[in-house]
Amino acid sequence: MSSGDEHEKAAEGEQLALIRETVRESDKPRAKPRTWRGAALAERLPVARVVVNKGVLHLDQFFDYAVPAELDEAAQPGVRVRVRFGAGSHSVRGGRREGGRLIDGFVVERLATSDYSGPLAALAGVVSTERVLSEELLRLTRAVADRYAGSLADVLQLAVPPRSARAESRPSPEPPPPPPAPVPGTWERYATGPAFLDALAAGGAPRAVWTALPGPHWAQEIARAVAATLASGRGALVVVPDGRVSARVDAALTELLGEGRHALLTAEAGPEKRYREWLAVSRGSVRAVVGTRAAMFAPVRDLGLVVLWDDGDGSHSEQRAPQPHAREVLLLRAAHDRTGFLLGGTSCTVEGAQLVATGWASPLEASRERVRAAAPLVRTVGDAELARDEAARAARLPSLAWGTVRDGLASGPVLVQVPRRGYVPRLACERCRAPARCAHCAGPVEAAGAHELRCAWCGREAPHWHCPECGSTRLRAQIVGARRTAEELGRAFPAVPVRTSGRDHILDSVPGRPALVVCTPGAEPVAEGGYAAALLLDGWAMVSRPDLRAGEEALRRWLQAASLVRGQAEGGRVVVVAEPTLRPVQALVRWDPMGHARRELAERAQLGFPPVSRMASVTGPGEAVAGFVAGARLPADVEVLGPVPVRSAPPGAPRRGEAPPGENWERVLLRVPPGSGAALAAALKGAQAGRLARGGDAPAVRIRIDPPDIG
Repeated sequence: MSSGDEHEKAAEGEQLALIRETVRESDKPRAKPRTWRGAALAERLPVARVVVNKGVLHLDQFFDYAVPAELDEAAQPGVRVRVRFGAGSHSVRGGRREGGRLIDGFVVERLATSDYSGPLAALAGVVSTERVLSEELLRLTRAVADRYAGSLADVLQLAVPPRSARAESRPSPEPPPPPPAPVPGTWERYATGPAFLDALAAGGAPRAVWTALPGPHWAQEIARAVAATLASGRGALVVVPDGRVSARVDAALTELLGEGRHALLTAEAGPEKRYREWLAVSRGSVRAVVGTRAAMFAPVRDLGLVVLWDDGDGSHSEQRAPQPHAREVLLLRAAHDRTGFLLGGTSCTVEGAQLVATGWASPLEASRERVRAAAPLVRTVGDAELARDEAARAARLPSLAWGTVRDGLASGPVLVQVPRRGYVPRLACERCRAPARCAHCAGPVEAAGAHELRCAWCGREAPHWHCPECGSTRLRAQIVGARRTAEELGRAFPAVPVRTSGRDHILDSVPGRPALVVCTPGAEPVAEGGYAAALLLDGWAMVSRPDLRAGEEALRRWLQAASLVRGQAEGGRVVVVAEPTLRPVQALVRWDPMGHARRELAERAQLGFPPVSRMASVTGPGEAVAGFVAGARLPADVEVLGPVPVRSAPPGAPRRGEAPPGENWERVLLRVPPGSGAALAAALKGAQAGRLARGGDAPAVRIRIDPPDIG
């Protein structure tokens, strides 16, 4: 026999021996995968309480599962597990419930006994031993779900990123020691700025609404606030609207603290890298986080400060259920964890003004002298000037704007802001520009037809509307300003390059050389050394949108663009094409966003608008909405506004609150006074849960707490 034959014979013998051993092992009693039929349970805490990944409201509760002994060590609170869900009581074998569909979940706690008296199903398996759901994160997500009438499972999908096994397999670095407390730097420009940093460095929890001065220093100032918190041995969380802003804060933190001191949580990083950064935060390796909206749930250890920049930006409002707002989530974290709180921006929202008015937070502002020195000179062009201006009639740009562009191009780039498509003005008095409001509920009046006026909130007709300010009965909805802006400017200044920045292509920065930069609101690139001048066109279109926040949003957009312009001492100029008597325009000229927010808050308090009141919207087919509202156990002090028709989305277009194409939907607004918001959310959640539990073919009804757009 050859040596090759001997080798084959030996291999066959080894294979037969392996098969026999496998057969002998299979004869032994062994738990079957996932059902664990006949398997012994954990001796000490044999029950695992699990939150399953089922976002429907009528299943918004914990479910108990038996823990097999083999999973005892791995199935710890906070880990991801797989469970069988949906098996009926008839699927019981050997005292163990079996069957159902495999779904994901998280172990919430381990118990000695279950409140459920029937047989329990066993955990199917532990996906990972990484504890990603801490007690603090569970408490936060539960509070957010209750506030927004949503389910815990939906909020957990927002809070815990998808798993990456490769990211989990990599160890996180050891946490660095706390850095030294930073010097105040440009915080000295604010009267209470150094004291705010000192309080953070000393372990305190100061709360402030910060109106940032125009210019490029705000990112470095956020970095110094984070560094002061880290110096106290605590963590810090910064939430910003988009990736461009996060990149600026990221660069400022790296410059101040060095590499490895903070994590960047943005969608641009990709799933694996983002999860790896998130794990470093969860494991305590990194105690500072900068990120966009989803970072509001970041599990920062020993949280000492939460920062929200530009809370008026719509990007802070989550579009997935239950649609929480980053500001409200961070307020919950600051209140529960007793952390410092910094709400900052070049503008100020009404919610920020309310925090100051109630005394919950203090204003953090610069003196008027500092503001005048840092801000550019702002000039206005109203309807009277446009009517007398031959250049404006010929080219849709006033002479003052032409002159400002010409002078600005002599020393640097010029920014031109034009409202994007979709800015539809609401009705206002033709004589005094006061918004047209309903006499019953103070909602906005809209033109339902050629000669038909109707309230967008309560649906009441307003055929005899007249202005309560001046008595006029004439309304205005025309837009005054430039439309073909880039073409007009290109022809007027043929030797100057024209660059555009908008939804399709957003520029991050532009050189400091002379150029015309035409952009839509929110897409303004940063210019090296600042812009020499800026034009803010079609101001009437921005102020007169059919939105409660139209004036606040217009001022925010204007300040955001004007903040990129050089200061008045350096020759910076801004021209806004809008009626100078309008409140947002006056606030821009004075550079007084906090004053504007305070006046808006006082007016909303008088009219019962949010944030003084709490609102919820119920949207769907008319009969379904009416039945839902009638059957819900709403608070006694609720005010029902509507129903009103909801516009249908065009075929193929994304739906943002609109009805499906071809369907007739209606919307009802529910308004309650302060203190009844939690009761309203609980009532709506209970009604929706009962409706879903009954099943059937009932049409969909959508609920949204604190809808951002109420007309």
